[in-house]
Amino acid sequence: MTGLPPLRDALEAHGLSADKRFGQHFLLDLNVTRKIARLAGPFNGDVVIEVGPGPGGLTRALLETDAGAVIAVEKDRRFIPLLEELAADNVGRLRVVEGDALKVAETDLLDGRSAHLVSNLPYNVGTPLLIKWLTGPWRPRSLTLMFQKEVADRVAARPGTGTYGRLSVISQSVCIARVVMDLPARAFTPPPKVASAVVRLDPHAEPPSPAVLAALEQVTAAAFGQRRKMLRSSLKALGGAELCHAAGISPDARAEVIDVAGFLKLAQATLA
Repeated sequence: MTGLPPLRDALEAHGLSADKRFGQHFLLDLNVTRKIARLAGPFNGDVVIEVGPGPGGLTRALLETDAGAVIAVEKDRRFIPLLEELAADNVGRLRVVEGDALKVAETDLLDGRSAHLVSNLPYNVGTPLLIKWLTGPWRPRSLTLMFQKEVADRVAARPGTGTYGRLSVISQSVCIARVVMDLPARAFTPPPKVASAVVRLDPHAEPPSPAVLAALEQVTAAAFGQRRKMLRSSLKALGGAELCHAAGISPDARAEVIDVAGFLKLAQATLA
């Protein structure tokens, strides 16, 4: 990438800046983006999908790794010419796709190949995108994603903590989730009002079936929607105490103390 200007110069040349409507905050420090790429790897020649690359700071770092190819999905068409310049400098290794990641069918991009997900996610769609990837038909080999720190902590939270909730259970039922890097607001341009963190999620060898995942979403929505109530009350519409007894869970417990395995038993009991 010796023919490319520094990111700040490229942004200025194209007259580009972050758009608050898309929750954009750019990572322009290549030392930071290289560290994220290392935490996400190794890729061993697999494809990497990056969502919301913006000006391509993380994209540049990913292209320096052992990824076989990078597919960058960008909704903001202002950045497409800048990303195409990067693609031209990396012929055959970078494919730029203009589209909304919430609507994109990843399998259509991959031609049967497996892929990892690596992204500095836009704050305003980070959680919906994670739920899509965790519960949808396509399964990535790994996910290394940046969220605002509050969301990252919820993804990796353990039972009995204040941040443990529905997102924790769904994420950890499908993957091993770890916060692997914290970033202060000053690392971004423009700086957001909150700190950020990178979460790495590695799928379990045998994730729950689609039916169990759908039931888990229903159970966790009810349980954490009324998290201060005992499960006999919060899960009343799903069977209440009877459902809890069938799953071997105390109906007097509250959602925040039930571990992921317990919630999976509750989900399976709704299908029995």
